[in-house]
Amino acid sequence: MKQKNYYIIDFDSTFTQVEALDELVRISLKDNPDKEAIFKKIEDYTNMAMEGRISFSESLAERVKLLGANKEHLKKLVSHLKKKVSKSFLRNAAFFEKHADDVLIVSGGFKEFITPVVKKFGIKKENVYANTFHFDNEGNIIGYDAENPLSQEGGKVKLMKELNLQGNLYGIGDGYSDFQLRESGLIKKFFAYTENISRKSVTSKADYVTPSFDEFLYINKLQGSISYPKNRIICITEGNVPMESIELLKQEGLTIINGKDADEKTVQKAGIILASNGVQIDSRKIKKASRLKVIGYLGASKTALPVELCTEKGIIIFDDAKATATANTAIPQRITAFINKGSVSRSINFPSLQLPAVKQTHRIIHIHKNVPGVLAQINTLLAQHAINIGAQYLMTNHNIGYVIVDINKEYDKRLLKELKNIEHTIQFRVLY
Repeated sequence: MKQKNYYIIDFDSTFTQVEALDELVRISLKDNPDKEAIFKKIEDYTNMAMEGRISFSESLAERVKLLGANKEHLKKLVSHLKKKVSKSFLRNAAFFEKHADDVLIVSGGFKEFITPVVKKFGIKKENVYANTFHFDNEGNIIGYDAENPLSQEGGKVKLMKELNLQGNLYGIGDGYSDFQLRESGLIKKFFAYTENISRKSVTSKADYVTPSFDEFLYINKLQGSISYPKNRIICITEGNVPMESIELLKQEGLTIINGKDADEKTVQKAGIILASNGVQIDSRKIKKASRLKVIGYLGASKTALPVELCTEKGIIIFDDAKATATANTAIPQRITAFINKGSVSRSINFPSLQLPAVKQTHRIIHIHKNVPGVLAQINTLLAQHAINIGAQYLMTNHNIGYVIVDINKEYDKRLLKELKNIEHTIQFRVLY
């Protein structure tokens, strides 16, 4: 009999981008003249516990003493935290609704702010395990329930022993207390979550380092909002690429590597190249970059790139022939529109195709030589697999046919192989 899977997820710096108690003190001490010094003390206690340098119970007690918060501050905190949910968790909200019985939030934080934040994801109130505050008659926080195992050192281990869940348990978190679950043998695998913070003391001991929730879903063959984690898409920067261009791509979760640090293996894996004006990229590099999908060039690229070879390999080129200041943002935005939606705008070698973002569907991209009959073959295969087409887009130029198909049901993985093997196919991928 197949065992049930449970997903044990941390809250602070995992489900959300921030440490909630740190944020609460920023709210409660907004007008306090000593706030900066108090902020620093609380952050230090947080980090020492997360890195295993002091006990969690000691850290928690010291932080609560410094809060100076009340119920009105907690309301403001909840509103703030709802805007600070980690991006890859937001992208995959459907996962939590589908696995409502299997997801547990286990945190050294407090139910008073965790439960209202995770509620909109369909996570059940009874599946939130966290500490609780004590209040005085005026609603001021004066302490917490010290009998709760999660307020104590090794609290997550104590709690999971009490719950005695039967099945495969997977732990996801950024701190030492999360790793302790793996160390105890209570969970099958521990995933160190690094989208918001990476602690060497934790990542060095993890079964997997997980830069995003997309990565966790991908590794465990669970359905997510995108078919391939963005952190696995490598973008190599060539020349003096402005920091604002790099930051736009980093915000999308892409892995950015400077061309000076890119060895042959990295070049082979790269999906994107972003080059500054004046950089020359020769045919040898293009041929080595077997996974390359798009090149962004912050200037005129026609004499700097082997354009014909790129077209033959299905590599889209975005450039700014006038090398204007707006290229620093416009070119990265065109790259991300292609990576995220399949849209092509102002490419020098591909037909333009503007696409809406879609939900609850799969989008596939097929790039092929512009010869008769390819679209018919694509549709024949979809019909043979009884796939209903939600939307289909086709644009061509003299050399290239570019087809996007949205399909609204699960598909046999053999379909992908068959689509890829259609004669005259140049590139094929599932977008999400």
